[in-house]
Amino acid sequence: MRKTLIALVFTAALPGLAMAMPDGEGGRHHGKHDMHPPFKELDLTKEQRKEMRELMGKQWQAHRDIVQRYLDKLPEAERKAMQDELTASRQSTHEAIRALMKPEQVEKFDKLHAEMKAKRAEQLADKTE
Repeated sequence: MRKTLIALVFTAALPGLAMAMPDGEGGRHHGKHDMHPPFKELDLTKEQRKEMRELMGKQWQAHRDIVQRYLDKLPEAERKAMQDELTASRQSTHEAIRALMKPEQVEKFDKLHAEMKAKRAEQLADKTE
């Protein structure tokens, strides 16, 4: 049970890491915000931003590898239950976000969400080749 809780905590932290990437590298920042606010205040050079993105990307991948190692040790039933719970949580948040928006915003949000989902699927396919 403790391993399940640890794996769940690590997995839940992954989206936050992706959002913290400077220059929108996590895929979350679009438009006029080119850096996460804490990084923007550092007045980093282009080279520093590039190196920081690389370091954060490596850290994100290492984090993901660690989480996967623990998930691989979980019994199949617990992994399935965790995935189902995470999926339900994401879907609930997605629906709550849509409920806050005006109809035209929902339409644009759904379009952007579909584009991001397709991009993620493409990136995953590229990694498995």
